[in-house]
Amino acid sequence: MHLCNTGGSDAEENTRMKEVSVLYQPEDRKICEDLLSPSRWKGSKKRSLNDLAVLVGKNFLGAPYAANTIEMEGGETLVVNLRQFDCFTFVENCVVLARLIKAGKTSFEDYTAQLEKIRYRRGELRGYSSRLHYFSDWLYDNWEKGMVKDITEEIGGKPVLKEIHFMTTHPGNYPALKNEASYREMLDVEKRLSSSPRYGVPKAGLEQVEGRIENGHLIGITTDMEGLDVTHVGFAVWVKNHVHLLHASEKKGKVVLSESSIDFCLSEVNTRSGIVVAQVIACRAA
Repeated sequence: MHLCNTGGSDAEENTRMKEVSVLYQPEDRKICEDLLSPSRWKGSKKRSLNDLAVLVGKNFLGAPYAANTIEMEGGETLVVNLRQFDCFTFVENCVVLARLIKAGKTSFEDYTAQLEKIRYRRGELRGYSSRLHYFSDWLYDNWEKGMVKDITEEIGGKPVLKEIHFMTTHPGNYPALKNEASYREMLDVEKRLSSSPRYGVPKAGLEQVEGRIENGHLIGITTDMEGLDVTHVGFAVWVKNHVHLLHASEKKGKVVLSESSIDFCLSEVNTRSGIVVAQVIACRAA
């Protein structure tokens, strides 16, 4: 396990007043640098960012599923793990790598700077509560940073009114919330999310909007569970006439392209209520 410090490689990142500790294995650096090698993507850079995200994701097919890979004792650290994924870390890594490939960035330091940017509020690691734990929060903050865009309303999603409070009502699941300051900060995050407008495509309405979903769109599976917004995420991939999910599957224990379409994925679990949809963007105006 390696521990290094990085302030980012771009000029904007280099102006920051703090350094961020990065925890990684030598294999993580090798995987990253191999994936960012320009020779690997000849002709592919002309593809859309959404297509690139799927191509990157398919490079990880078969990689083991592992929960809590970025949870560390002793304070929040930027954890790199390109050897195994949960559904959330799979998505964020694919988005980061696709954007770097499109931009022609090739270094591990470029990657870690962008990983911090996508994972933390306003792009800066400032403790546990600065991590974007809820997918709704992740979508909104990364829209503000020009990385992804929630398009659920555009494709026909309906307004969702739901209180978000799962983390603070289940603090035993999150050891970092034993810290009183972190707990209060998460309460503030949840209060803001609860009052912010959100949209979703209900399970029963999927058929009407499925044709507007494109390869590489991010899919978040919403839930009826009290206090929670999204329980699973992945990428849309069209197989024949339906959308399937490229994702890190806990059930399969690895990264897979689902054998069944997204409508079956929703129907097989009663608490799954529908989906939210987003796309990777090059800039906010895209």
